[in-house]
Amino acid sequence: MPPPVDKSATAYRTIGEVARDLGVPQHRLRYWEGRFPQIRPLTRAGDRRYYRPEDVALLRRIQTLLGEQGYSVRGVQQLLAQEAKAPAVPVAPIPRRAARITELRAIRSLLADALAADGAAD
Repeated sequence: MPPPVDKSATAYRTIGEVARDLGVPQHRLRYWEGRFPQIRPLTRAGDRRYYRPEDVALLRRIQTLLGEQGYSVRGVQQLLAQEAKAPAVPVAPIPRRAARITELRAIRSLLADALAADGAAD
């Protein structure tokens, strides 16, 4: 087995490199490609596969779901399909939240001052 090659995190990887990194045979990666349409490696002359970093991350997740969490192939397919359909939950941007907090603190301060003034007038 050749030694691991140090590559950039954004570099494309061959099927051999990915198989070695994940500790699975190459035929299993080809099988997963057929079962999970989300995995789309680039193919070049001679059907050489080059996996993008996001493909490798997805393969790693599939391996975890199948091997460690006990999902079936069909279960992982359904899970990935559900995640693709799920709408993203909008979150207020941080600066907007900070502005709201500042505004609420100013209102609280005004109310506290008004209560103090009302209590002093009695």
